[in-house]
Amino acid sequence: MKRFRFPLRPVVVLRAHHEMRAKESFATAVRTCVAAEEQLAETRVRLARLADALRDHREGAFSPVEAASLFRAYRAECEGEIRDERRVIEARDTMLRRREEYFEAHRALKVVQRLEEKARAAHRAEANRAEQSMLDEFAGLRHARCPVLS
Repeated sequence: MKRFRFPLRPVVVLRAHHEMRAKESFATAVRTCVAAEEQLAETRVRLARLADALRDHREGAFSPVEAASLFRAYRAECEGEIRDERRVIEARDTMLRRREEYFEAHRALKVVQRLEEKARAAHRAEANRAEQSMLDEFAGLRHARCPVLS
């Protein structure tokens, strides 16, 4: 029997390439999201330290210049926290979109791979059927050549 040839092989190659690119894009989005979350965590730590400094400053001798500079730094850090939160939200949205694109590409590839598996199984079954038919014919010819012993 002739060798198996899957007619949709170019489609499998293209979909595998598309899946790989979607996977890489998803991985990049995950790294970006993690970096944004780490940046937000660092900003929150700095914000907590500034809040502690403001609280400590209220207990000691009051200096309006120091209080104003601490408060300005605290407000700037609060604005930075808001920016970082927005970045995290955007990064998560992007990550979820990339994840969905990756799953879609993976599903599309799996569909064609299942078709190939079914075609291979059908080809194998046909090859086995042809081989069995040939063996039966060979056995029949051999039996016909043997003299019958009575």
